[in-house]
Amino acid sequence: MPLEAHEGRAARFLSPPLLALPCQHFTQKRSKLVWSWLPVGEVARWKVSGFCPPRKSCHDWIGPPDKHSNLRPIHFYVPENESPLEQKLRKLRQETQEWNQQFWANQNLTFRKEKEEFIHSRLKAKGLELRAGSGQKATLDAEEMADFYKEFLSKNFLKHMYYNRDWYKRNFAITFFMGKVALERVWNKLRPKPKTTST
Repeated sequence: MPLEAHEGRAARFLSPPLLALPCQHFTQKRSKLVWSWLPVGEVARWKVSGFCPPRKSCHDWIGPPDKHSNLRPIHFYVPENESPLEQKLRKLRQETQEWNQQFWANQNLTFRKEKEEFIHSRLKAKGLELRAGSGQKATLDAEEMADFYKEFLSKNFLKHMYYNRDWYKRNFAITFFMGKVALERVWNKLRPKPKTTST
């Protein structure tokens, strides 16, 4: 999720990228356990596991949240007989997720940097150090931090507005092509197959 999990005001956005890989593992530093990729539709039930996606899987796979953007990357299944329209849709979704990933990775970096600078300046104004004598990191109370969140959202209002505008444009285009692909698949199933003549 963009920004801190408990502080962000933006909705979680996902659109898919990259090609399907036979297996991907992510190590969680604290528990040193391995996350497995999950088929689309099972995001709510993900868990720590050593399971490796099958090589012949014909599904998209969703990974754990990226540490920079907090968005879940999706690796797409690419069918052997992918039509030009299906390929165009997949590439559009890949490009959209890469754009999404870059925006939130940069935004979160800016957020954390400015947050630290704000805390440091407020503590300095009080004559306090970043760390107390016990070595514990000094913090500000909720009311003081509310000033930072308000200022940050106000300063980035236009950036978020343009992001939302572009996101809706991209999402509309993706939905449009998804409809075209669905119609193409229905037509391929319903249209009469050419008769083979025996000689």
